[in-house]
Amino acid sequence: MIAAVIAVALLLAVAAYACAGGTDYGAGFWDLTAGGAERGRRPRWLIDHAMAPVWEVNNVWLVFIFVIMWTGFPTLFQTVFSAMWLPLALAAIGLVLRGAGFALRKPLRRIAGRRLYGAVFALSSLLTPFFLGAAVGGIASGRAVPGTEASAHAWANPTSILFGLIAIVSTAFLGAVFLAADAARFGAPDLCGYFRRRALGSVVALAVLAAIMLTVTRSDAPHVWHGLTHGVGLGLVILAGVCSLATGWLLLRRSGAWSRITAVGVVAAAVIAWGAAQRPYLIPTSLTVAEGAGAPSSLRWVGLVTLVAVVVVCPAVAFLYWLDTHGELEPLSGADLRETGPRDTDTERAEPGRDQPPVAGHAGTPTPGQGGTPTPGQGGTPTPGHGGTPDPSRGGAPDPNRGEPENPSP
Repeated sequence: MIAAVIAVALLLAVAAYACAGGTDYGAGFWDLTAGGAERGRRPRWLIDHAMAPVWEVNNVWLVFIFVIMWTGFPTLFQTVFSAMWLPLALAAIGLVLRGAGFALRKPLRRIAGRRLYGAVFALSSLLTPFFLGAAVGGIASGRAVPGTEASAHAWANPTSILFGLIAIVSTAFLGAVFLAADAARFGAPDLCGYFRRRALGSVVALAVLAAIMLTVTRSDAPHVWHGLTHGVGLGLVILAGVCSLATGWLLLRRSGAWSRITAVGVVAAAVIAWGAAQRPYLIPTSLTVAEGAGAPSSLRWVGLVTLVAVVVVCPAVAFLYWLDTHGELEPLSGADLRETGPRDTDTERAEPGRDQPPVAGHAGTPTPGQGGTPTPGQGGTPTPGHGGTPDPSRGGAPDPNRGEPENPSP
């Protein structure tokens, strides 16, 4: 019983990472396809502001997944990481490079460095979800059985490739929906329409890939296909389809309210449908939940840690997401989006309101007559004839350059 509860917690963590982390991967996908420096400036400017507050916290779900797998289902962990170490290693490398690219591309002053790190960030946002999806496809197709040695057959197969493509398109869909909502909140109607069109195109592509996936899994992963077309799995597939239609309808409306919730419903329902379709197996049809579970004492501790996370971590993360989606963390003024952005030069990059040289008369180097080095006649060295050194034309010491007056006073 406790093993089944831990398995459900693992599945929910996978769904949470697919939705939260997938949104960031999708933003990276649209960064990659935004175009050149001038055409893609405004979309990338919005992507930077939208991702900055929460992109690191989304990896909490990935760590949680690994902890549950390692301690709660060690046989599953060993099997998956032995049979598919290459795609998982590539995904991990992409995860690291993606974070480094996003963190380093903005503060660099040379345009070549910014373009390099920007390309690393964007390409990693494409490759990481693909390899993670390919690993999930290897599990769903039952190729990563216990004792399997590492081979391309475990993850380079029709089901794995389709799962990888679905992972890319679903993250692009989530990213476009969330960015469209951010653009509406920031008062950028052109960017709102820009990302809404891409979200609509993504949901159509996702529906096409889902239909192809059902066709392929019928012969390549029959157990999962049966689970997706019967019972709870079928109900969740229908729910994902309804959420897709609702998202498309909301995106066509002017306000687009609730589109983010329905978009999350699409991806979450699809992930949970996959998990429900595999019952009672962790790896169809070779490793059941009961067979792959760890020792009862380990499961009890995992259950306790999961409960603590639900009580402590989940509300904090949910509150962080609420602050982010309501614009409380990274304010973006209308002036930021109206500007085309800082000029790219080979030596420096200035941001609006940052790193700007001081303007004379405002701050920094003072303007003569407003503090600092005084203007003659306004303090400091006095103007001749106004105190201090006397003006010879008005009395006092004679001016040697003028000579003696013609009619000296008596």
